[in-house]
Amino acid sequence: MAVSIRQAKVLLRKDMKTKLSAIPDRIKAIQSQIVTRKVLALPVFQTSRRVSVYLSMKSEVSTDALVQHILNANKACFIPRYDGVGMSMVRLASWQDYQDLPETKWKIKQPPVDEQREDALDTGGLDVILTPGVAFTPQGVRCGHGKGYYDNYLHQCEERGKKPVTVALAFREQICADIPTTEADHNIDYVIYPTDREIQDALKDVT
Repeated sequence: MAVSIRQAKVLLRKDMKTKLSAIPDRIKAIQSQIVTRKVLALPVFQTSRRVSVYLSMKSEVSTDALVQHILNANKACFIPRYDGVGMSMVRLASWQDYQDLPETKWKIKQPPVDEQREDALDTGGLDVILTPGVAFTPQGVRCGHGKGYYDNYLHQCEERGKKPVTVALAFREQICADIPTTEADHNIDYVIYPTDREIQDALKDVT
């Protein structure tokens, strides 16, 4: 069963990669703006003080505006740092700090692994994690990139007794009716994505 689920996820990731590459940049930007507005309106986000946010790639909902908002709102902003084995969430000091971050070979901005930064798990945990992924159901089932980084990190949070609220950011095309899962997969608390109507209305506003 585990093998067939793994194979199903591989096929889903392949299919989603094709779908995402076909979305025009203009539509991605519009969808990202809608998602950003929805996240900012979430009560759990508004009351949060310590927030982790992924630094987006071209194939993901853009988080640039959210990073700026978190910093401007004087919330503690944490970002992922991958070391090839696991993932930690480390403090981002400012927008200038963000702009100065180097890129990995996957074109993801992140601090150098050997650079000293505040680690969220060592200083009080996180209130909210803004989560990327490959595909989601509206009910919160998530398919990631297959490395298990976020599932493992959430398990660490639970072991420390502070489970953050998880908020996934998705393009409309990433929403699926069903996704195969295993016991290691963590469900997401909120999946934020644009409806077809919201996208159509936004397109009318810019034409």
